Amino acid sequence: MQRTLVLWVLDWPVVAAVRDGLAREGAPIAVMAANRVIACSTAARAEGVRIGQRRREAQSLCTSLVVVPGDEGRDHRVFDPLIDAVEALVAGVQVVRPGLLAIAARGPAGYYGGERAAAIALRGAVLAEAANDVRIGIADGPFAAELAARTASPDEPVHIVAADASAAFLAQFSVTTLGDPEFATLLGRLGVRTLGDFAALPADAVRDRFGAAGAHRHALAGAVDTTMLVPRTPPPDLERVLELEPPLDRVDQLAFAVRQLADELVETLTSRLLVA
Repeated sequence: MQRTLVLWVLDWPVVAAVRDGLAREGAPIAVMAANRVIACSTAARAEGVRIGQRRREAQSLCTSLVVVPGDEGRDHRVFDPLIDAVEALVAGVQVVRPGLLAIAARGPAGYYGGERAAAIALRGAVLAEAANDVRIGIADGPFAAELAARTASPDEPVHIVAADASAAFLAQFSVTTLGDPEFATLLGRLGVRTLGDFAALPADAVRDRFGAAGAHRHALAGAVDTTMLVPRTPPPDLERVLELEPPLDRVDQLAFAVRQLADELVETLTSRLLVA
């Protein structure tokens, strides 16, 4: 089973909106999509705002609520510097979604001298990029590692589940954590309410009753997570630097000096079907 490290920046759509200048840090903020709350700030939660609420309900609970429209492009764009900060320390980073990264733990743990040391180093790199609340979970497989990150706390931001202990760790969670509300409702009608209950069912019977998708969720519930990480390919380095010694003080001299460099950059962009 692959030991996995998951790094989670809480309320990322809210953080991205603040960093993009759309709201003030510390304000009660709700990010909306399809007229429902998809993320909210700590201040908004303190007023009773919750994910999934309709806009009118959220605003009735918090009259000073700052509403920001959801924008996946913004979430990805603002998250890029944090990814770069992590990739400066480790290779093989998978972007699960903006605000959530997964990394095979073995390499970083070997380099930094242990899983906790690696987690602290990566968390520090992301905090340096002005992320407010970063939590890390390490467990057997991405599913258990993500739940470990989500059960970390501000006082204990790194939650490590020991090797071969992920099944016992997962057993306490509701079947809703599998991410399929309809499937969770069906299991609830059958009296299966926790991942432990679900994992205890015979694998063959689950496959016969729920098919391949159900069998996959059954494996997740029992910490038999065979999901392979798919690291992203880092973007090409398009930066060009020209050091001038002594410094130039005339525009025509500067233009002549950078012309060859600019031509080279344009050729590189064109070869990658990009444009400035």
